[in-house]
Amino acid sequence: MNMKDLPPLDKTAISVTSLGDSSDDDKYWHSRTPEERMRAMEVMRRMVYGEDRTTGRLQRSIEVVDLKQG
Repeated sequence: MNMKDLPPLDKTAISVTSLGDSSDDDKYWHSRTPEERMRAMEVMRRMVYGEDRTTGRLQRSIEVVDLKQG
């Protein structure tokens, strides 16, 4: 699938739900085969990150510092 074939991504749209909420989306995705779900995940990944972009390693967020005594 080519990037120009993907629908545009609206990064301003936000949906907040509870993990306990059951929805029609759950029923839909549970009715799909694992291959269809993986294909959909790949489309979403390309929409968010681009076709060739890969993420590097996690950025270091903790540094060890020696504590001065006294």
